[in-house]
Amino acid sequence: MKIDSKDFRVPPGKGVDLSKWPTIVDPYYKSTKKYKELLFEHMEKLSSLQQLLYASNRHALLLIFQGMDSAGKDGAIRHVMSGVNPEGCGKKPQELRQNVTTTVLHFAIHCLQMMS
Repeated sequence: MKIDSKDFRVPPGKGVDLSKWPTIVDPYYKSTKKYKELLFEHMEKLSSLQQLLYASNRHALLLIFQGMDSAGKDGAIRHVMSGVNPEGCGKKPQELRQNVTTTVLHFAIHCLQMMS
């Protein structure tokens, strides 16, 4: 079964009422064994895509995990990045910014530093 990311996207210009969004979804696997098989397949694919991205030396991928303390960011990062070579990754905690413009500029500067 394939996850359709459209189920989790908010259309541009639309507001979000979180009370109307599901907090749990049906499992995408039939058993723990099937889940582990799918996870292994996805880890292999993610690893090969990382190698391809690294070999091309032209593009980078920036993942931003935003949340308060104890929001589960570290666990999510460990889970999502489990099939990736950690030598090709970096993690930088960010302090709370006063406004969106400052935050965006800070991330842009950080991205440029990572790429050089």
